[in-house]
Amino acid sequence: MARKLLEGQTAELYVLDVASGERRLVLSSDELLFEAPNWVGDWLVVNGDGGLFRVPVSGDGELERIELGGVPEINNDHVVSPDGSTVYVSAEDGHLYAVPLAGGAGRRVSNEHGVHHYLHGVSPDGSRLAYIGLENRDGLRITNVWTVPAAGGDDVQVTDDDFADDGAEYGPDGEWIYFNSERAGQAQLFRINQGVVEQLTFDERVNWFPHPSPDGSRVAYVSFPPGTEGHPENVEDVRVRVLEDGQVREVARLFGGQGTMNVPSWSPDGRQFAYVAYPIK
Repeated sequence: MARKLLEGQTAELYVLDVASGERRLVLSSDELLFEAPNWVGDWLVVNGDGGLFRVPVSGDGELERIELGGVPEINNDHVVSPDGSTVYVSAEDGHLYAVPLAGGAGRRVSNEHGVHHYLHGVSPDGSRLAYIGLENRDGLRITNVWTVPAAGGDDVQVTDDDFADDGAEYGPDGEWIYFNSERAGQAQLFRINQGVVEQLTFDERVNWFPHPSPDGSRVAYVSFPPGTEGHPENVEDVRVRVLEDGQVREVARLFGGQGTMNVPSWSPDGRQFAYVAYPIK
């Protein structure tokens, strides 16, 4: 079921300049709880109420609905192809779909292999999708990193363990996949390439959803207070951080969490990214 705004709550879409730290409000709504911005050209794409919308980055315009071409209601895990022609979405039926942004019928990408699919990344050449596969093993919820051809085909399992993994996203070289995992205790950021795993963050906070910049020099992510379980909504002390040259820099503090920055939201030039806050006034 799609999330709704609480009484007195607004959804606020911001664009943040990484170098200066300055942010600009693009859109505010006290009616629609929108989430998870993707950046494509001069537009930002968000989901809300089971659908998909776009709004000009300039803020000079309102939300426009993107037709999903018969795809079931979606959640907040969606990515746009590198050429900007297709949006790939995670639907509430557990599958991944490709939807032409110019309009047309949606196409199911994922296979039936016993997992619920949560999409987070597309390879730089547009050929593969990275997703989290959720399955139940003996009553336990197990999540692992998987990939699948964007055109359809056989899945490849990247991780195979009992650790809670999420947020699988390709780096710009197409070799490393970035993700968050509880393999170090609470959630921290990692990346994996041909079975080699590197840990990227080592602090006391709970770190989720790594988003490498287009040139690979920075990783933006969402940081929750110590002791947070999962990635809940409506958290008081959520921080948006940037990892660069091994150093962590805090660029925003907000009320939010779930929906703030679940998916890739960097601008094409890597100078800005988008996120959503959910203040209650």
